Amino acid sequence: MEGCCPALSRTTGGWTAHTFDVTREQTGPGMTANDRLDLFRPELVVIPCGSRKLGRRARAADMYVGSYHRACRRTADALRPDRLLILSARHGLLDLDDVIEPYDTPHGSADAVTAQVLLEQATLRAVVLVDPVVALGGARHVDLVRTVWPHARTPLAGTRGMGEQMARLAALRKGHDHCLT
Repeated sequence: MEGCCPALSRTTGGWTAHTFDVTREQTGPGMTANDRLDLFRPELVVIPCGSRKLGRRARAADMYVGSYHRACRRTADALRPDRLLILSARHGLLDLDDVIEPYDTPHGSADAVTAQVLLEQATLRAVVLVDPVVALGGARHVDLVRTVWPHARTPLAGTRGMGEQMARLAALRKGHDHCLT
């Protein structure tokens, strides 16, 4: 853990312990690409949907079957957040038990969810003011999440493609599981 510094930050619920890597360049507000998430429990984790889906109506938790979405989901589960939401390009914020039809809408397309709709959904779900928030996903996903939660921690920031993101997700799971046992 060379280069990692322990820190405490005051939150409304008390103190939160975390570490940060002082040897890495900053990639976003208050977080480096190599920040560790194993010493705090996020209130909310937002993960991306995926292009590979079941061909039938299903719970959001079951709809997305691609390896990237599954890796993000396993990492989110390892973080043990108070709440986990999927950011669907078509539907916006989904709870795991929300039932949806399959669709073919990529982020950024004309019929994709907008930042305004996302803010309205977050307000209705009473999650606008939660902190800490972790956004797992690529740049388009994180950019949209940050329209509602500009303070969101983004541990995949600075990665150069899917391979690095999958490796970072695996490392986050391993590091978090190690700390919790």
